[in-house]
Amino acid sequence: MSIHKILFVTSEAHPLIKTGGLADVSGSLPAALKTLRRDIRILMPAYKSARARIGRHTRKAQLKAPGFPDDIAVLEGHLPGTRIPVWLVDSPRHFDRDGGPYADSQGRDWPDNAERFTVFNRIAELLALNQAGLDWQPDIVHCNDWQSGLTPALLARSTPRPATVFTIHNLAYQGLFNWETFQGLHLPGDLWSMHAMEFYGQFSFIKGGITFADMLNTVSPQYAREICTPEFGCGLENLLSQRADRLAGILNGADYSQWNPARDPHLAANYNPFTTEKKKINKRQLQKLYNLPIDDGVPLIGLVGRLVEQKGFDLLLAILPQLFQRRVQVVVLGSGDKSLEHRLEMAVREYPDKLGAHIGYNEALAHQIEGGADMFLMP
Repeated sequence: MSIHKILFVTSEAHPLIKTGGLADVSGSLPAALKTLRRDIRILMPAYKSARARIGRHTRKAQLKAPGFPDDIAVLEGHLPGTRIPVWLVDSPRHFDRDGGPYADSQGRDWPDNAERFTVFNRIAELLALNQAGLDWQPDIVHCNDWQSGLTPALLARSTPRPATVFTIHNLAYQGLFNWETFQGLHLPGDLWSMHAMEFYGQFSFIKGGITFADMLNTVSPQYAREICTPEFGCGLENLLSQRADRLAGILNGADYSQWNPARDPHLAANYNPFTTEKKKINKRQLQKLYNLPIDDGVPLIGLVGRLVEQKGFDLLLAILPQLFQRRVQVVVLGSGDKSLEHRLEMAVREYPDKLGAHIGYNEALAHQIEGGADMFLMP
């Protein structure tokens, strides 16, 4: 099979919108595939911020998602700084709103997430089957995480169809919705089955990708092994084990055009393996940004990630009293669970000379933490 055309389906892509590592992969992997002469198109929702950041764009198609009355446009622009086409699914009722892609400004999940991402997946289905009037059909549809897990399930019902790949970036987020919600999605009724997308009395978007995609992969070989165990399988370990012959772990790469201290524009001082003494300038700048005592000798630990229990952030908060008996500083960048955010803010007040926190996400600050910290704590 000749693989030339790829539709990359994702709910976020840097620099258009970012809540976590999925956006980094979605912004850099298509660029890497483009260098291999693949015709790749990114498909994602037309969030308000994505439309603003994509700049110049054109209307490529006008569609309706099966079962929904909305007129939905497909807008074409390019990933900033590249020649990679981005198709934005423009359904204003679903995506043109303030707040984040999955939750409002208070961190509460959008109550219509099931409908929002059903509409998104339905448009992905039409594009994948060349039913959008664009005279372009992919050889591969690459879906990512629960937000696009419905697409492989929908495509599995069609012949002929493109091959499908489903990447599990984080199995803990599954896109679970109840029976009443499922009834309002106008989907084939047989998807509510233990052999399809029903999961312990709920409708699971991620199970659609796991069950129906031709190939599965995760972000590392270790994670591929872990999710087949009860400890990390989130209830899906048996299904994943059954599909082990179709499951691969591929270690995420690093985009060195973005993450290179030798030329990173976000750093106070650039450095390379031969000028590492300049790194202390970035460390001092980081301490200053977080209102910590400037001290070249104290170990500075950086953490960038979602502040949720699934990432183990509660474990970090629990050991802070013991950790801060040592000579060490910690800086944190992230947002998530409001109770954990509050506990973090309280800890900053308790240890003002040892702990600094920025609630939210700031791309420049993420680079400054990577470029200035002595150690990096991975969630």
